[in-house]
Amino acid sequence: MKIAILTSGGDSAGMNAVVRAVVKAGILKGCETWVVREGYEGLVRGNTEAATAGPESVVVPENLPATYRESNINLIQNLRFGDGDLLKDGTGDFLGGRTLKGRYIVRVGFDDVRGWFAEGGTLIGTARSKTFRTPEGRLAAAHNLIKEGIDALVVCGGDGSLTGADVFRSEWPKLVAALLAEGRITKEQASNHAHLKIVGLVGSIDNDMSMTDLTIGAPTALHRICEAIDNINSTAASHSRAFVLEVMGRHCGWLALLAGVSGGADFIFIPERPPVQKSWEDEMCDCIQRHREVGKRKTLVIVAEGAIDNDLNPIRAEYVKDVLTDRLGLDTRVTTLGHTQRGGRPVAFDRVLPTLQGVEAVEALLEATPETPSYMIGVQENKITRVPLMEAVALTRSVSTAIEAKDFDKAMSLRDPEFREFYEGFIMTSTLEQKPVAAEKKMRIALMHMGAPAGGMNAATRTAVRWCIRKGHTPLAVHNGFRGLLDDNIHELSWLGVDSWMARGGSELGTNRALPSIDLGAVASKFQHHKFDALMMIGGFEAFSALLILEEGRKHYPAFHIPMVHLPATISNNVPMTEHSLGSDTSLNALVDACDAIKQSASASRNRVFVVETQGGKCGYVATMGALATGATLVYTPEQGMDLDTLRRDVRFLKTRYTLDAKGKSEGRLVIRNEQASQVYTTDVITKMLKEEGGALFDSRSASLGHTLQGGVPSPMDRARAVRLTLKCMAFIERYHEQLLKQPLKTRHATPDSAAVITIQSSSVQWVPVQEMVQYADMQNRRGKKPWWDGVKGLVEALAGRPELIGIHAKDLAAL
Repeated sequence: MKIAILTSGGDSAGMNAVVRAVVKAGILKGCETWVVREGYEGLVRGNTEAATAGPESVVVPENLPATYRESNINLIQNLRFGDGDLLKDGTGDFLGGRTLKGRYIVRVGFDDVRGWFAEGGTLIGTARSKTFRTPEGRLAAAHNLIKEGIDALVVCGGDGSLTGADVFRSEWPKLVAALLAEGRITKEQASNHAHLKIVGLVGSIDNDMSMTDLTIGAPTALHRICEAIDNINSTAASHSRAFVLEVMGRHCGWLALLAGVSGGADFIFIPERPPVQKSWEDEMCDCIQRHREVGKRKTLVIVAEGAIDNDLNPIRAEYVKDVLTDRLGLDTRVTTLGHTQRGGRPVAFDRVLPTLQGVEAVEALLEATPETPSYMIGVQENKITRVPLMEAVALTRSVSTAIEAKDFDKAMSLRDPEFREFYEGFIMTSTLEQKPVAAEKKMRIALMHMGAPAGGMNAATRTAVRWCIRKGHTPLAVHNGFRGLLDDNIHELSWLGVDSWMARGGSELGTNRALPSIDLGAVASKFQHHKFDALMMIGGFEAFSALLILEEGRKHYPAFHIPMVHLPATISNNVPMTEHSLGSDTSLNALVDACDAIKQSASASRNRVFVVETQGGKCGYVATMGALATGATLVYTPEQGMDLDTLRRDVRFLKTRYTLDAKGKSEGRLVIRNEQASQVYTTDVITKMLKEEGGALFDSRSASLGHTLQGGVPSPMDRARAVRLTLKCMAFIERYHEQLLKQPLKTRHATPDSAAVITIQSSSVQWVPVQEMVQYADMQNRRGKKPWWDGVKGLVEALAGRPELIGIHAKDLAAL
C-alpha cells in the first residue's frame, strides 16, 4: 500500500507528530509513505517536476544475512529520500541545489521525519483550497494520486477538511471513470485504484470536534493561554487590576472554559452557554463585586472570540472592559492572545496522543475495505477510538445549529460529557456564592496530602475548599500528613486563602510518607477529637496504603466509619487501576522540556547518545511515556528489567543505526532509564559501556533529571483534571454521608465501598473500593499489576527501528 498524509485548514501543535507516526508506522508495516505539501491545494497541483535522486538514498547491500526479513529490507529501502531537511528547514522551494519546486506529493522515508517532534505547526504546510472544492479540482487531485500509485490518504485537519476527505472518497469511483474516459489513466490504473482508503485525524486548537475528548493541538494551545494567565495574574494582583483576556474559539468555548477552570478566572463568556441573565453586565458585575468585597485584588474575565449573549449578539472584550471600568471603577486592561495560542513547541500530550493516533490511522487503513466507512481517529479518556467520520462531523455541526436556534441546553449536551462537567466545575469553584445544605447535613471535611508532592495537589485542594464553602461545609487542612494530624496541625481554610493555589506546584499543605499505622489508635482519637465527618487524601501509593489501613481499622475504631476517598496524585502514576494521576502530565512536560534541550546537545555533537535517568520508583510510566514523547531510541523500566543480553543487543542496534546514518549527519539519540530499572546496570554503567563500545561511531553522556520532574507550575491538564475529579470526590463524600445519617449515631457502620479510590479507566471515571484494589496492586513494588501503558515500550523501540535492525551486525552494512 502507498499511503499519503496531508494537513489541511489551520495549523496546530502535534501535526508533525502525526506525520512522523504515520510515516514510521506505515514503513514498518511494509508500505510506501508520502506527504502532500500545502494540504488539498498541493493535492490539486501535484508534481510537475520529477524527483531528483538524493545523495542520501540508501542501497540495500547484497551481503545481508539470508534470514533478513522482507520488512527489514523495506525499512532500509525506505530509510530516507533526502527531502526531510528541505521540509524541516523550510527551504523546499529554494531554487539553489536540491529543491521541492514543482513537487507537492513527496515520498519520504523513516529518517526524513526525524527531529519533527519538537516543532510547532506543520512542516509539510497547510492551505485552504478553493480549487479542491470544485469537481475539476477533485478530478485533478485524483489524477495526481493515481499517477503516484497512492491508494490511501490520511487527512489531519478540522471538520471542513475531514468532510472534504469523505466527499473525495465517495466521488472516487466517478472520478476514476472520468479519468479513464478522458484517456488520462490506463485500464490497469483504473482497476488498481478502484477505491480510495481514507482516515481522518482532527487537528484543531479549539477542541471543537464531537465524539472525541481532545483534538490535536488543543492541549498546547491551552498551555500557552495558561502561561499568559499566570503572568497576567501577578501584575493584576500587584496593581489590583482587572484583565479581560480574549482567546480563540469562534464556534467552541473549550479553550475559554478550560482556561477559566485552570487559570482561576472570575467570569467567562463562551458560545455554548451565554450568561443566564438578560442583562449579563449586571450578572458579571455582581459576581466580581462579591469577590472584591472579600479582599480579592485581581480580576480576570475570559472571553472566547465567538462569545454571544442570549440574543446571539457578540460580546466583545473591549466592551467588557468598559463595563468593568464604568460600573465598578476597576483599572482594566484588555489582552488579546491571538495566534500566540497556536505557536510554540507541542506539550507532552500533543506528542503522545498524535503518535498513538497516527499509528492507529495506519492500522485502520490496512484493515479498510470498500464497505467500511471513513473513520476518524479520536480519544475517549485514555483510549484511542475509531468513529465514523461523517457521524462525528454531523454531530459537531449540530452544535452550531443548536446555538443559532438559541437552544443552549442542547448545545451543551452535544459537547462531550466532560465539557458540561468542566462548566459546572467552573461555576462551583470560581463564584463566591453560597447554596448551603441543611444544617444536619453539614460536614467537617479533612483534606490531607500524602507522599511526594505532585502538580495538581493544590488545585484539587482549592476545588475542595470552594465546594465546601459553597455548600456550607467546613474544610479542614491537615498539614504534614498523619504526623501533622497527631500534632494537631490543623486549621480551617478560606475561600480567598486558596485563591492563588491553582497555579502553585508542590504541596501547600505539606506532605510526607508516614502512614496512619505509626499510631492507629491515636489517629482515631484525633478523628474523633476534631469531629471529622469525611476524609479526602490527595497523594500516590502512600495514600492508597493509608486508605487501606484506615478501612481495615474500622473493625476496631468507630471514628473511621466516615466516607474516605483517595484522589491519586503522583508523578510516578503508580496507583493501581487508574490510567492518570495528578502530576503525571506536569512531570512528562518537565521531562520533555529537559530532553528537548539534551537532544539539542546530542544532535549538535552529531554522534552522541545521552542516557537520561528519570524518577518513578519501581513504576516505569514516566520513563516509558517520556520516551514516546521525546522520540527516544531505547527505554529501560523496572517492569521489563534488563540484563547483559539486552544490553548486548542494544549496543549492536545502536552500532547498526549509526552506521546507517548519512555520513556527517548522524543524529543525537536518547536512551531513557528509570532510576530502578536495574540495581546492577546503573546509568553510569550503561553510559560507560556505550562510550566504550561506540568506538568511532558514537560516544555517550548521562543526565539525571531527579526532582526536576516534579515540575514547577502544574500543567493546565493537571489543573483541569484536579477540578473535575475533586468535584466527583466531593459528590461521593456527600452521598455516603447522607447514607450514614440515616443510621443511629452510636451504631453507624460505613460500608466497604465508602472507602474508595477515584480512577480513570479506559473511557470512564470509576470508583473502586480500596479493598477491591488490593488484588490489582503489586504491594511489594508499589505499582499496579497490569498497567495500560505496558505495550508502549515496544512502540517506542519500533518507531526507532530496533526490532528490524537488532539482528544486523554493523559489519554486514560495510557496503554502505
